[in-house]
Amino acid sequence: MSLDKKSALRVAQVLNEALPYIQQFTSKTVVVKFGGNAMVDRELQNSFARDIILMKLVGMNPVVVHGGGPQIGQLLNKLSIESRFVDGMRITDSETMDVVEMVLGGTVNKQIVNLINHNGGRAVGVTGKDGLLIKARKLTRKNESAGLHASEIIDIGQVGEVEKVNTDVIDMLIHSDFIPVIAPIGVDKDGISYNINADLVAGKIAEYLKAEKLMLLTNVSGLKDKKGEVLTGLSTPQVEGLIADGTIHGGMLPKIACALHAVKAGVTSAHIIDGRVPHAVLLEIFTDTGVGTLITNNDA
Repeated sequence: MSLDKKSALRVAQVLNEALPYIQQFTSKTVVVKFGGNAMVDRELQNSFARDIILMKLVGMNPVVVHGGGPQIGQLLNKLSIESRFVDGMRITDSETMDVVEMVLGGTVNKQIVNLINHNGGRAVGVTGKDGLLIKARKLTRKNESAGLHASEIIDIGQVGEVEKVNTDVIDMLIHSDFIPVIAPIGVDKDGISYNINADLVAGKIAEYLKAEKLMLLTNVSGLKDKKGEVLTGLSTPQVEGLIADGTIHGGMLPKIACALHAVKAGVTSAHIIDGRVPHAVLLEIFTDTGVGTLITNNDA
């Protein structure tokens, strides 16, 4: 299909705008958390896959971490296993953990690997258990409700947090020219498996890899101020101020906290981007305007 002169000029302008970013990020590692609408909409799935492949082709090192909460919930319903939550986290007994591993480490992980490979890339799927990639520890929650004389420990089962990341596994895949696709399941010193929040896993992997970018795909347009306008170009002190004054609250708070921790730990920048936008990853990396909220550790 041939382009008219106006369309061809626009393509040239886009490529020209992308060039300095491509030069800047060649050989850099970018950790992308894949989830939300982008994970279930067919068009968005394919645009995401092509974004990741293009990043690899221009010399970047993309690492994909994925969630799968809705898919886990669907299978639990089919199996007549009740889903219970504490502070948004699924209570995970041994029966539920079997389903989590089946969905995250099997179905969802292999679907994403196949998606990237089908679009011309070379992906390999792993869980945090492979090569002891993610060493985990049990996550505990405390009930600080008024009326209690002391904090009550709430057992949420096999829900964990990242204790350590073994980057050898990821480095081996990257240096073999593969795109790692990682399911957020960890294992402790006793061999017990843990379900871990995918945002937290992506953030920790970005920290351990000293990544250039951490990108968290969401179902919102980005972090908004109290007037509903999307904020970007934020420093860590600015983000902390927005948390303190209540601008950042509710479901966005854990995601922002994850991004904030990552940049404080050495990741150059974190991005909260709108996964409902086709090619959101490329637009955020390779254009001047982007499609979400950028957070850096610059105080200026």
